[in-house]
Amino acid sequence: MIIEQLKNSLIAKQEELANRLTEIENDGTLEEIHQQTLEELQKIKQTLAMLQIEQYGVCIICGKNISQERLAALPSTKTCFDCSED
Repeated sequence: MIIEQLKNSLIAKQEELANRLTEIENDGTLEEIHQQTLEELQKIKQTLAMLQIEQYGVCIICGKNISQERLAALPSTKTCFDCSED
């Protein structure tokens, strides 16, 4: 259930960022915001890809499940708390 809610939230955020990106490109200004938006959009795309292959919530370093609390705080994280410390 939480995964489906997160997926829907990420899809909505992806659409919002894509719209913001279009607005910024049209303005031709605010390069820093543009870059931040691109980076955030890329993280969302990567997270959605992980959801598709059912690897979301699994640490890419140790292979253990990432805690629900960590995922709620950092939806695009790829590592568990222990591995993030390294």
